[in-house]
Amino acid sequence: MSHRRQKTDEPQKLIAKINPKSPHSELFRSIRTNIEFSSVDKPMRSILITSSEPDSGKSLICANLAVVFAQQGKKTLLIDGDLRKPTVKKIFPEAVSHGLTGILTNRVTIDEAIRETEVENLYVLPAGVVPPNPSELLGSEKMKQVYAELYEIFDQIIVDTPPIQLVVDAQLLCSLVDGSILLVRSNHSSKENSKKALQKLQTANAHVIGSIFNNNKMKMDGYYYAD
Repeated sequence: MSHRRQKTDEPQKLIAKINPKSPHSELFRSIRTNIEFSSVDKPMRSILITSSEPDSGKSLICANLAVVFAQQGKKTLLIDGDLRKPTVKKIFPEAVSHGLTGILTNRVTIDEAIRETEVENLYVLPAGVVPPNPSELLGSEKMKQVYAELYEIFDQIIVDTPPIQLVVDAQLLCSLVDGSILLVRSNHSSKENSKKALQKLQTANAHVIGSIFNNNKMKMDGYYYAD
């Protein structure tokens, strides 16, 4: 896991790294705090984030949350669980490897696939090569074994997954993690779609700890779409 590259051009939207004292960075720290205090029974050491629709800014939010957890001194892993349309590698150019797909197909080991980033304490597991069978890989026994190993290695895990309304991938993974969060893009995601997305998470026995509302004033609220 010691594969660190030379410094490259800063991804312009990784605000928590570029400007940690900015108001937007403070919002991510606030969300981090809400996650940490969302359960009194069990620490939220692994979090899955999904959305009801595409183009919600989900991957950038996952990346910035991973940064603020790492800045807290926690050994943090960001997993690109979107094996269909990987985005994390665009945010962290240094994260080039066979990735999660490579691990699940037994081409590489966990240690070979994980990349250390330029952010102290932050590691990335990219998606790797887009496979023909993403759902089968994510729902496999191998995936459960890999997750269990990663849970022993890292203090905090953030899993970026595809929109739950489009494919079943998030539903397959949500039973593994400690908590799941639905991202809602204001003025873009309809209340009905968001409600259906939450219902899908519930059907998969996800522990939904809240929703992130992505607008100019990002915030995290509780399960507010419930009747």
